Amino acid sequence: MAASSPDRALAGGGTEPAAEAEPDSDPWAGLGPIVKRDPVVKLQSPVSGLEPLSWSEDHRLSASSTNSISLMEIVCDIHGYGQDLVIHRTSIPVPDSPCVLKVGPEELVSELKERFANSKDPSVSQPFMLDRVLNPSAGSLPPLRGFKYTSWSPLGCDANGRCLLASLTLDNRLTIHGNLNRLQWTPLVDLTEQYAEMLEEKDYQLPGAEPPRGELQDPPEFQRRHRMQCPVRMEWSSVCTTQQVQTNNECKDVGTVLLAVLLENGDLAVWQFQLPFHGKDSVVSCNTIQSGVSAPSVLAWWEYEHGGRKMSGLIVGSSVGPVKILPVNLKAVKGYFTLRQPVVLWQETDQIPVHNIKCISLYHPYQKCNCSLVVAARGSYLFWCLLLISKAGLNVHNSHVTGLHSTPISSMTASRYGGSIFTCSADGNVKKLTPIFTDVAVMFKQELIRLPDGVAGRRTHGIAVSPNGAYLALVTTEGLTNGQHPVSRSYQVQFVTLKTPDDAAAELLESTIQNLFKQTDLLDLVRWKVLRDKRIPPMLQEELDEKVHTSGSTYLWRFKLFLFRVLYQSLQKAPAEARWRPSHEDTKAVESHLTREHMKRVLGEVYLHTWITENTSIPTRGVCDFLMSDPTYEDRAARVLIGHIFKKMNKQTFPEYCSLCKEVLPFTDRRQAVCCNGHMWLRYRQRLRPFTSSWHAPRSGTESL
Repeated sequence: MAASSPDRALAGGGTEPAAEAEPDSDPWAGLGPIVKRDPVVKLQSPVSGLEPLSWSEDHRLSASSTNSISLMEIVCDIHGYGQDLVIHRTSIPVPDSPCVLKVGPEELVSELKERFANSKDPSVSQPFMLDRVLNPSAGSLPPLRGFKYTSWSPLGCDANGRCLLASLTLDNRLTIHGNLNRLQWTPLVDLTEQYAEMLEEKDYQLPGAEPPRGELQDPPEFQRRHRMQCPVRMEWSSVCTTQQVQTNNECKDVGTVLLAVLLENGDLAVWQFQLPFHGKDSVVSCNTIQSGVSAPSVLAWWEYEHGGRKMSGLIVGSSVGPVKILPVNLKAVKGYFTLRQPVVLWQETDQIPVHNIKCISLYHPYQKCNCSLVVAARGSYLFWCLLLISKAGLNVHNSHVTGLHSTPISSMTASRYGGSIFTCSADGNVKKLTPIFTDVAVMFKQELIRLPDGVAGRRTHGIAVSPNGAYLALVTTEGLTNGQHPVSRSYQVQFVTLKTPDDAAAELLESTIQNLFKQTDLLDLVRWKVLRDKRIPPMLQEELDEKVHTSGSTYLWRFKLFLFRVLYQSLQKAPAEARWRPSHEDTKAVESHLTREHMKRVLGEVYLHTWITENTSIPTRGVCDFLMSDPTYEDRAARVLIGHIFKKMNKQTFPEYCSLCKEVLPFTDRRQAVCCNGHMWLRYRQRLRPFTSSWHAPRSGTESL
């Protein structure tokens, strides 16, 4: 799908800065930081999954639905003067074939499914018929279709240095996709299939895992083999470096990334991939860890840095309440250490499910060290846990934030920088929580996000914040009207700002990232203000000039060049009236002229015997008759060329024949040839001869022979 971008400036458009009245006041002064941005992106099918929205580090937003994953890339366009967001849209469709988990020989599995479905024992037949994993068709119900979850990798994982996308369908297919050519996404590896092959080699028995429950013919064992390969969630680690031994016994640093997959039986499959990721050949290893968590529901990576040492683990939440961190042994990974034993963050089995988990790295101003803040959405509450390492060891402080929403939290997201947390419920209320450190623990400042008109009052299914906290994306649908549900629902993705352009400009000036692409969301806010005001903010220009003069940073020079380019586009004069569009008659006249010129070029090649291969067939007589049939067509060069060709042919005719009925094909149209029996043949564009490998029957479409 093509990018949607604002109107381009005319090539010869003049610049008239004096004609534009300078703004008397800042238009943002009365709006505040929360402003709606256009356009609104409409989804073609209902959303699916627990967290339908996910925002990548390279500024691409994924929205999961029942038919596809809609992907929206925020592009900071410097060639247009439109003030709307520039969004490049692509999509990943749901696979056509359903995913069937492999638990044994196909013939035996088919026989067992039929036996379990027709069993006279209701304790066997009823659970089997109601289980969409064991029995995907589930009688008369349609197969599960849609996406359950998506997860973006860190920046720099694919062949182009961008992010990979891991997707999980409702029928348990886990696939990694790569955007190799901007316009389309390619599935690189099917991890569900790879894991099934590994389990088959080990006879579905893993060391330290749950032992077999008999033979495959036994319903408990049949169920166990399915549960041990059903993904629940998956999350990427940050990029790490491993040592690889070369043929000359030297060690080479190689970039790798880990993908942890939480399975329905509580196991964790940790995949290690070599970067850049190209597909199946980039898989280094796959290790399985037993979590010991019953009814697992959510997963997140825990990464902690203290005193130059990095520690990592996996946070697993349960649908019945408990949350714990599991150690992950990263072999041959430089600078990483692991926990000695699991750390329980919340142990009460209170039947409140854990919906989502986020881990945020912060600096503790009182303890003067780094710390990890783990937040989890549990029903309508927000569970938090503060972890920091001191001389006494690992300190854990936890509690709950209550009174956020009157209904359960439907979605939660967190800013990568600053620690702000956003939660929402189905009624459309969005809350912002800012952590404030105390001597011992942490408290949260709560703010209700007052959504602008057009967004407020809608039912919210998911939210996601941009990498630098400039935008908040919401996937919404119609709410109640006079207490009544709408007859039909339309799903759409809307964008609101979380910062003012002045705040974004200040962050860009003081940024330690020194990369404009990684700060596209902040940059787009500044671009919007320049286009809206038709000038660079004086304070920004003054401070930028001062910093460029003192530091000479290439990053600041690029920022300055960007501002000048956007300013130039903002001063382009928009067309006063609608651009000229050709009429239908004009289009037909131009098309007829181009057709005849093309025919002349083909006949010239025939006469001069140039570019004509041995097996090339050209309807020369038909083309000549077609050109001479119009008495109003006066082209002396064409008539002379046709006369020379007729002399060479010496009254010979080589008619074209229909391959189906052997009737003569007249040359009456450059696009197609139709015989007297109605068989229609398309013509080659270059040589104008019929393409006889496919034909069009009257009123019957196209058939291949």
